[in-house]
Amino acid sequence: MPDSQGNQNQSVTPATLPPSQWWEIKVVGVPLIDDLLFWRLQEEGCQGTASQVVNQELTVCGYLSLDRVQSIDLQKIATRLHQDVQSVGHPAPDISWQLITEEDWAHNWRNYWHPQEVGHRLLIYPAWLEVPEQCERLLIRLNPGVAFGTGAHATTQLCLRALEQQIQEQSNPLAIADIGCGTGILSIAALLLGANKAYAVDLDPLAIGATQASRKLNGLTSDQLWVTEGSLDQVAQHLQHPVQGFCCNILAHIILDLIPQFTDITGRDSWGILSGILDTQASMIIEALHAHGWKVCDIHHEQDWCSLIIERS
Repeated sequence: MPDSQGNQNQSVTPATLPPSQWWEIKVVGVPLIDDLLFWRLQEEGCQGTASQVVNQELTVCGYLSLDRVQSIDLQKIATRLHQDVQSVGHPAPDISWQLITEEDWAHNWRNYWHPQEVGHRLLIYPAWLEVPEQCERLLIRLNPGVAFGTGAHATTQLCLRALEQQIQEQSNPLAIADIGCGTGILSIAALLLGANKAYAVDLDPLAIGATQASRKLNGLTSDQLWVTEGSLDQVAQHLQHPVQGFCCNILAHIILDLIPQFTDITGRDSWGILSGILDTQASMIIEALHAHGWKVCDIHHEQDWCSLIIERS
């Protein structure tokens, strides 16, 4: 979460790709609207976000590839951002955009992303920093790429803490699926916490590249962390046996569409962790889960977000 010293809340960054240009959308407003801004920027297709708070002023930046949007699209996004913020009673934020190079992005975001402890056992650690000689926590090294998931955002932290809780309660060999893997942070965390196998998928080919890079960076093999472009149906086609658990940290309306397929990869004793859900969206997700044979065992909240731990009923 951001604070008055200018610490970052969320930072997602480009991988090693051919030089390209990005639209940087900059939103400046009051700190209380950060989650709303993140949600809207993700809804509009931003492939990365970063934020900081300095002197009680929030700055959130979202990044869109030049070949995906035009300036007229940015004006529409700005209008939606204004409407979102004003609908909850806050002053309209200042919004601007500019074209930047990938090199500029890669340089700027490193100023905001720092090592971060999550839960009781995990430490998210930027890849360009020297590994500490002694560390009592499980070290997840990341160089994210153009993919969501540095561990700083509330939705990812909710998932990581839930994974720690679920895996420590397991005594048998554990395979998990990571639907919408982003950087692969949840798959890597699960393996470090004790899972034997992780199946990671994402619709974005840039996320697949980021996860493969993360796998190598953390000394894991393709046998431990299987990754491919696609969604839940690709996992179902590849599996010989159901997974014992799965994570799904994506937007709520996508989770809603996937719920009927959750049973395709799971057995009767399986569990799931769902995040990326605003508190106001939880009831519709829970209703759909119940309709498809899932029960909600626990709900955790952080800021305006929640995560659900579910089991097959």
